[in-house]
Amino acid sequence: MIIAVAATQNKHKLAEMNEILEQYGIRLISVQEAGIGDIEIVEDGDTFEKNSMKKAATIMNISGKPAIADDSGLSVDALQGGPGVYSARYAGENATDKENNKKLLKELEGINNRQAKFVSVISLAFPDGKKISARGECHGKITYEERGSNGFGYDPLFIPEGYDKTFGELDAEIKNKISHRANALKKLQEELEQLITNN
Repeated sequence: MIIAVAATQNKHKLAEMNEILEQYGIRLISVQEAGIGDIEIVEDGDTFEKNSMKKAATIMNISGKPAIADDSGLSVDALQGGPGVYSARYAGENATDKENNKKLLKELEGINNRQAKFVSVISLAFPDGKKISARGECHGKITYEERGSNGFGYDPLFIPEGYDKTFGELDAEIKNKISHRANALKKLQEELEQLITNN
């Protein structure tokens, strides 16, 4: 079992990633469990890839252990890919999920094109300098009102393709199979296997 430090303060993300990664022989611990205090990593990259790798590399350098980081967000067609890398702070620097959701619905008022996708880029940085990244997407559409109380973030507004319920209404078990994060983790597993095979 590989122990890796998760570069996130988000307990929901940590639990979701752990549930999926444990089957691949990776157990995540929080930065607190790794003995690292609160670290503010400025997410100043203009892509999910840059932010994700910056977070993983920073935590790996401090902890001396493999570190994993996820940068994810919502990309809405009618908003030219927004809120994108600004998803968590769409309505302001310390915005709540409710405030972000409210702003998104306001921006989409009167717009019929509700196509959107959730994007997750997960990066893993190792102390020996090796780095891998994987991108996962989940396509769907935005509802006209919040539905469901499961999940977090924009989940109550997002209906994944092939379903008539939002992520906020779907069981965690289903979400963890089809989500952008699940897709990114599957790709990360393939990258990991290649890394191990080539060594």
